[in-house]
This record gives sequence, C-alpha cells and structure tokens, in this order.
Amino acid sequence: MATKKIIAICQSGGEFETNKDDGSLFYTGGEAYALDLDHKTQLKDFKRELAETFQFRAAALSIKYFLPGNRKTLITISKDKDLKRMVNFFKDTDQVEVFVVAEEVDVAAPNVSNMPASRSSRTTVSAAAVPSDVPVDVMQTDDAIVLDEPIETTPLGACSFSNEDRHRRAATQWENIITGVDQRFNTFAEFREALHKYSIAHGFTYKYKKNDSHRVTAKCKTEGCPWRIYASRLATTQLICIKKMNPEHTCEGATVKAGYRATRGWIGNIIKEKLKVSPNYKPKDIASDIKREYGIQLNYTQAWRAKEIAREQLQGSYKEAYSQLPFFCQNIMETNPGSLATFSTKEDSSFRRFFVSFHASISGFHQCRPLLFLDSTLLYSKYQGTLLAATAADGNDDFFPVAFAVVDEETEDNWNWFLTELKSALSTSEQITFVSDFQKGIKNSLIEIFGNECYHGYCLRSLAEKLNKDLKGQFSHDARRLMVQDFYAAAYAPKIEVFERCAENIKAISIEAYDWVIRSEPEHWANAIFGGARYNHMTSNFGQQFYGWVSEVDELPITQMVDVLRGKIMELIYRRRLESSQWVTRLTPFMEDKLQLEMSKSRSFQVALAHTSTFEVRGGESVDIVDIDHWDCSCKGWQLSGLPCCHAIAVILCLGRSLYEYCSRFFMTESYRLTYTESINPIPNVEKPERSELHEATIVTPPPTKRPPGRPKLKSAESADVIKRQLQCSKCKGLGHNKKTCYRVNGVGVEEPETPILTVLGTEEPEGSS
Repeated sequence: MATKKIIAICQSGGEFETNKDDGSLFYTGGEAYALDLDHKTQLKDFKRELAETFQFRAAALSIKYFLPGNRKTLITISKDKDLKRMVNFFKDTDQVEVFVVAEEVDVAAPNVSNMPASRSSRTTVSAAAVPSDVPVDVMQTDDAIVLDEPIETTPLGACSFSNEDRHRRAATQWENIITGVDQRFNTFAEFREALHKYSIAHGFTYKYKKNDSHRVTAKCKTEGCPWRIYASRLATTQLICIKKMNPEHTCEGATVKAGYRATRGWIGNIIKEKLKVSPNYKPKDIASDIKREYGIQLNYTQAWRAKEIAREQLQGSYKEAYSQLPFFCQNIMETNPGSLATFSTKEDSSFRRFFVSFHASISGFHQCRPLLFLDSTLLYSKYQGTLLAATAADGNDDFFPVAFAVVDEETEDNWNWFLTELKSALSTSEQITFVSDFQKGIKNSLIEIFGNECYHGYCLRSLAEKLNKDLKGQFSHDARRLMVQDFYAAAYAPKIEVFERCAENIKAISIEAYDWVIRSEPEHWANAIFGGARYNHMTSNFGQQFYGWVSEVDELPITQMVDVLRGKIMELIYRRRLESSQWVTRLTPFMEDKLQLEMSKSRSFQVALAHTSTFEVRGGESVDIVDIDHWDCSCKGWQLSGLPCCHAIAVILCLGRSLYEYCSRFFMTESYRLTYTESINPIPNVEKPERSELHEATIVTPPPTKRPPGRPKLKSAESADVIKRQLQCSKCKGLGHNKKTCYRVNGVGVEEPETPILTVLGTEEPEGSS
C-alpha cells in the first residue's frame, strides 16, 4: 500500500493558557508553517526541519502532544517509535496538536498558563490518511505483561507530564541500569532483575538462550536483531559479570509482542516500598498506581498476587513462619517469664495449633472478675485457620485479653486443647464463669477440664439466632418481634416468677417456641436460674476491639501476626496503667457512675428494720427485703451486678456506713491498677530469628488446607439488631411473597410454598438492663 502523507501545520510565537472551567490547555498566537509528515519520517529529520523553520537547535527540542479527548496531559516524543505511535493514535482523527519546546527554557507543568511564547511552538497535524497495515506500538515500557493472565497495556504517554513525570523518571533511571561489558552484580537474580528493567526502559522483548546457576545468555526476541548479552560468574569470586554484549538493535526498539512477560516478582518489587509504609495497600490501588506510573493495566487478581509477593519479600515466607514456631515459643517465655506459649503438630509435622498467654495477662486476670468470654474468628491468611480467644472484663468494664490460640480449624478437639492450656496458664482453683456459644462443643470440654470449678453461660445472641432458625412455621413480623423480645426479657429477668411470666408470653404466641425455650437449658442463660455470676454480660463476643485487631493483622505470617497482637496488648496495658494513675475515685469511673445512678433512685425509699441485719425497703407500691450482712436484696440487682442496688444503698445510708464497703473488690480503682501492673516485653528477632541447630531440626509445615476463594465472613459487631420485616402479599395477605408471585390464582388457593423464617441476628436488650 502506498504511503500517505499528512500535513503538519506548525505555529510559533504563541503561548499556553488554561481554561478556568475545566483546567484544559489551549495555545494562542504565533505564526503558522506547513510540513510534510508520514509514518516513515524519522524523528531526527522531523526535528531538523522544525529547527530550520523556527531557528531552534535540533538537539534542544522537546516534542509533546495531547491524546485524543485529553487537553490536560502532554505526551513526550523522545524516539522514532514515539513519533510513529503518535501518527497511529490519530490515524482516524482529522487533527492532532504537537507542542515543541526548547529544552534550555524552563518548561512549566501543563496546568500553568504562562508558558513562554517566544520559545514554544505548536504543530497541528492533519492526518489525511495513514496506511492501515502499520503496526501500532501500544506502550514503551512493558509490551504485553502477563502475570498468569493477559494484562492490558496503555500508551506510555497516558501519564501526566510534569517536572516529576513518574513514568519518564522510571524509564530514565532504568535506561542505564545495564552499562555494558565488565559491569558486575552480586547475584544472578540481581542481574536478571536489571535486565528486566533495562528491556522495559528501552521497549524491547528478549528471551533466554541459557539461564542457569552458572551463566545467563539472552537475545532480542525479534528475529534477526543482533542484540545479545552474556553474563557469568567472575573467576575466583561470587560476583556476576557481563562478559559480552551487543547493544545494537535493528528492530527499531522491537514492536510490542504478546510474549513479553512481567513476573509477579517484578510488580512486587515495584510496590514493595509503598507496602512497607502502607500495609493496607489495596489491590485496586496497586492496579491504579501501576497503570498511572508505568502504563500497565492489571486486574484485581494480578494486583493481589503481586501484593502477596511483595509482602512475602518484606515479611518473610508464610511457610518459614511455621518453622519458626519452636523458636518463637521459647523466645516468648524467655522474654516474658511466667508466660505460657506452646504449639503442636500433626503426625505429618504440619501445623495444628498454637497457644499463648502472657504473664501480664495471667497476673492481671486474677484482679478481674472470674468471668471469661470464649469466642473465635476466622483468619484471612494464606492457610486460613481460626483464632480462639479468652477475654475478661476489667474493673471498668473494658475487655482484657487473657489468652488466644491459632488453630487449623474450629473443632471440639481444638477447643478442648485450648481450655486445657488455659487452665494450665491460669492455675487457679477459683470458680470461673464462662460465656460462650453453645454450639461449638465447648460445653463438654468445660465439664471435662474444669468440672465443678466453673459455670457455663450460653451466649444469648447465638440462642436467639438458633430459636428463629429451628422454629418452622409462619409468624407475622410483630409476632416474631414480640417472641424474641420476650425471650430476651426472660433471660434478663432477675426473679423466677418474672422468667415464668415471660415464658408464658412466648407460649401464647407459639407452643413450639415455648417448648424450644424449655428444652434450651435455661439454667445456662436465664439470670433467674443461672448459678454463676456473669454480671449481666449475656453475649460471648465481649472483646470486639480485640477481634478488630485480629482483622487488621490476620494476613501476616503467623509469628508476625502474634507479635503484632502482643504489641497491641502491651500498648493497651501501658495506656490504661497511665490513665488509671490519674483517677481519684475509689471505684473505677464506669462503676462510680453506676453507683451514683442507683444512689439517686434510693432517695425516696423508706427503710424499716425487720430482723437484726434484715431490712424492709418501701418505694411506692413495691417492698423489697435487704439482708445487709449477706449482700442480698430480693430484687436480685445487688447479686447480679456486684454493686449495691438502690434498695441496699437506702439501707447502707440509713445505717451511716460507707457504700464502698459493700462494692465488689473487682470494681475498686486499686484492683484496676493491679490488673495493669505487669508489662509485656518485646520479642526480638521475630522476622529473622537466629535459630539453633535444635530449632532448625524441628520442621513445622503449614496446615494442608489453604484458604478457599473469597474473603471469609467477618464476625459482625455487637449491636442492637432487629428482625427484618417479612414480605406480605397485598392480595392474599400471606407471608413470604408479594402479589406478583402470589400462589393464589383467581382467588383459588394452590399449594403454598414454605415460608422461610428470617434469621434473627439478635434484639435490643430490655429497657433497664445493663
């Protein structure tokens, strides 16, 4: 096909101005000239003709142009393929603007409107026709990058031009990363990395002829091109040296080929430094940055895999982290004497479980209420797994981490092991109340390990979910709402008669629901029947802040994840120790406020002595009996909370005694400070441990099951949940469908599909409960 020419209309002596509305640039003024141009025109010839026309030095010219539809971004033409690319970009366009600026003049960024008119010019190219068989060079840096999947590329010039043009800066620094014969490298990996960047900067593809641990030979992938390079180990040294190199290309920079590949490691190296500063660097942001800075289009999966490579380079291998567990456990107990850290493997030496409880947590728990919350959360790590945790409630009703474990999966056997280790760490004979989900096999393990030394309270939230799931039948929205509301009221009821009244309310709605409640072992969840002291804490996920920490670091290798959690607990202990040193009340601030609230209620009560230490307290129509010596009130508020109720306060004030003598010691500021007396010490060499021969002989491999596709469902935050309203048909008033999908046809009923019960996530606590 005959070569078709285009007419370049050149203008000089004008200036750039900025449109204030949209920031686009336009050029005004100057004189116009016409030049011939086609796809075979060489850049040096084009520059020479421009220099003669405008009286510039050809070597001093910098040529730029706008992409179609983009008047804000200037693209640089620095070599012949760039000039051809410009023509190809506009082969179907009538006009394109090209700006030529002398390099000795300081050129402002494109968004500056006062660009010097005397040293800049514009070339307007009327693209009459361009041969259709001319190949289009898509980009200068990477010609079809593949990371397990094809990666789309965009023109190099698509990035914004400024004094710190990122793409040009990258290309410039890599253009001379290989200098020629006698250049030395520390390793073959370093040489291959340099070769990769060099090819990106010069826009060509290559292939290996030899690539092993002794030598590397590479040639240009274009057939007939003489470019070659050969490197091998320098004699008597460990250095790698370039022995031969032919730097000449006859392929004009090598047209972009689909065979060119960028490894995940290369992208990982690019983002490694930013990932170090921003650990939560998201794959979508990685893809956006790589496209902007290097013109490479990544999809989400490719960016995610590149991040995995970069993270492993920074943090170490996931596999190596498992093998470091023997060293890690020993190091924890050496740096934090009194701590317990242990792990176990399966018969094939693969990881099974890891447990840790720091001495500061063990010591602090003995100053807290004997109340532990057991819960779990999935880990979003390479080999998934589950974190089991035991948290306590300190004197200010804040969570206090006691122990946690990482296990391959949540099973009854792993919970049994966790509770065994927990008992060994706490080494206490005091009766402990545990609050947990009732479906995880914890019940049998608690009986087996702690026996009569513990009480087991079921998580009320989990019970409400199961109640709604197990019941089959059709209930209106209001009926379901009232049923769950009565269930919660029954759980919080302090007296047996109130519990029975709430149960009867459920029975009036549904016999099935009532039977379910009776079979659900109320002695494990109803305040009126429960034998232990759970201080009105009815759900197991008390330590939501701790599980929030886990979700932030669960992508780290296991040893680093545990160490970051250790650091967060260490900071928590120090911060609370510092805060409590400023407290002036005998009770912690939260408990002091609760006591003052109860005191305000007691002012209108009348107290009468009944018998020795027993008093009768009247308030309105109610009459409550208070036994001051046994810290007992018929309203059960004193026993349930550990603080005197309003009736007890009325008696104590009447006797002229101090209220604080009748408050649980766990709520005293002194006890709170003792909780946070001990500190957690740092653990050195977590990332690069110096293991002994004994440790190296212990091999721990990752668990055999890897993470399934998709992100695991995260534990939902504790909140006041409601039952979602079910669809109701406006035609037949049935539930679970609307009039468009109504099962009634012309008023005649057909078999109605089963209406599913919506999952109950929980409900609001009854008014007045704590």
